[in-house]
Amino acid sequence: MAGTVSEHLTEAPFVLVLQVLRKLPAGFVRPAARLLASLAPSSGRPLFLLASHAAGQESELIRRFEGMLVAGCEGASARKAADVAIAAGLPQWADVLLQRAGDSRSVPATIARRKWYDGDMSGALDVLRSKPGSTAKQRRRLESELKVFKGWKPALTTTSVVPEPRRVLHLLTNSVPHTGSGYARRSHSILTAQQDAGWETLAVTRLGYPVQIGTLTARKLDTVDGVRYERILPSRMAATMDGRLQQQASELLTLARDFRPSVLHTTTHFVNGLVAREVASALDIPWVYEVRGQLADTWASSRDEAARSSERYELFTEREADVMRAADLVVTLGESMKQNIAASGVPDHKILITPNAVGGAYLEAPMKHGEARHALGLEPDDLYIGTVSSLVGYEGLDDLVTSFALLAPRLPKLKLVLVGDGTAAPALRDQVARLGLSGRTIFTGRVLPEQARLYHLALDVFVVPRKDSTVTQAVTPLKPVEALASSRPVVASDLSALREIVHDGVNGRVTKAEDPGRLAEVLLDLLEDEGLRRRMGSAGRDYVLATRTWQANAIAYGRAYEALASNYKRRVS
Repeated sequence: MAGTVSEHLTEAPFVLVLQVLRKLPAGFVRPAARLLASLAPSSGRPLFLLASHAAGQESELIRRFEGMLVAGCEGASARKAADVAIAAGLPQWADVLLQRAGDSRSVPATIARRKWYDGDMSGALDVLRSKPGSTAKQRRRLESELKVFKGWKPALTTTSVVPEPRRVLHLLTNSVPHTGSGYARRSHSILTAQQDAGWETLAVTRLGYPVQIGTLTARKLDTVDGVRYERILPSRMAATMDGRLQQQASELLTLARDFRPSVLHTTTHFVNGLVAREVASALDIPWVYEVRGQLADTWASSRDEAARSSERYELFTEREADVMRAADLVVTLGESMKQNIAASGVPDHKILITPNAVGGAYLEAPMKHGEARHALGLEPDDLYIGTVSSLVGYEGLDDLVTSFALLAPRLPKLKLVLVGDGTAAPALRDQVARLGLSGRTIFTGRVLPEQARLYHLALDVFVVPRKDSTVTQAVTPLKPVEALASSRPVVASDLSALREIVHDGVNGRVTKAEDPGRLAEVLLDLLEDEGLRRRMGSAGRDYVLATRTWQANAIAYGRAYEALASNYKRRVS
């Protein structure tokens, strides 16, 4: 942890501050940040710039930047403000401020961060190499990452083990109980279902996790619902990306040698695949790569269109394709993603679909609205629309807020519920406040899984207003599947991936993406017809229970693993 903090303080201190603030309860951070910002309403010092951003006052942050320009800021103050702008996702303001930053020894580091933000990896390194005052540590870190993106791989010594049948080792990016994301929950659902189906499982998380995300008391082994999660926690981590991946591969090989799996299974993104490929090769066993998203597109979705032609994007997509083609089996979530994988050169017979699914409490008969609302302290007779989601830009929640503003005057009892947190949360809170809807909007922040289920049950309509982008056209999220299992109708953007689960007029409605006016009309039709909501909710639950359970997925995984193990051609000694 000391190494992680030191690295951020040296190379991106304002990013570190924002990451720490996002880990703290929003109910504490935002009021405190607003109070701090109010103490110096015109200051351009980094502390007050960060306070405006943490408070969700993006318009206030921009006003501060404008005030700095009027006041003639230059030199170190302009450079530091540019760093804050990059950390806050406002690169256009970083460009303006850098023009006033001069040529001090610290400026190249900020320029490099700005280029790196755009995906100009080589350009960032050129800046650092050409300026004698550049940060050597930053240069080495970026050089290492570019090397990995250009095709570097770990080097391991072949080892001889006899695989045990019906054992699978999973390499994961993160996991429960330290992370409650959809990724972690899907992984845990797969692991528990596989164990129920008679497989012995072991999950290993990435090097340094979860200490790197702030869990200082982490142990090397967590057992959750009978699933073992091994942590790779060396006393010291390598200083570069390639060094850390080499460390991770060596440690994973040691664990795998003891466990003796018959299959190694990992997930996106490609760095997991690099490690799994070499470990599987060293052990002479088959390996599976599970594509849960298009992370190059996820990265590009928070930037302008030019990002899709950047060096980082092109290298990212190349490495993902390399890893998919190298795997013995590629698993993915739906037909849209399968088509993209096939377009990368993976034969159809090597692709398996195991969709996002439900299990556990979601298989039980759902409780009534009133019971869920009572448990959450919500008014029983109000109307509720909303979502359970990461609050990020591509989810389109700003469009949902706009639709809510259109509906609010016509439906006095309507409330909006946004369950979750993320980088878009401050801007959404600011938008709600500007529209005068704070008293009718509930931001819960992050909640426990059992609370998330209660919010599913409390809503009248679950909304998935995703933006139209490459990533949202392909990736099918988990939360609307859980909403359907909860007998709640789903209104979703008309995107390929969402049409796979939301069948218009049957278990919900689809509507044009990024059209808040049309979204409001569709929501109004449902909100004014309780019978229609009930029929769609019932149809949605029937569909999920028939087609999307973790038990069914575990059976599909088991068949695929056994076929791989029996057909795998081992090396001749």
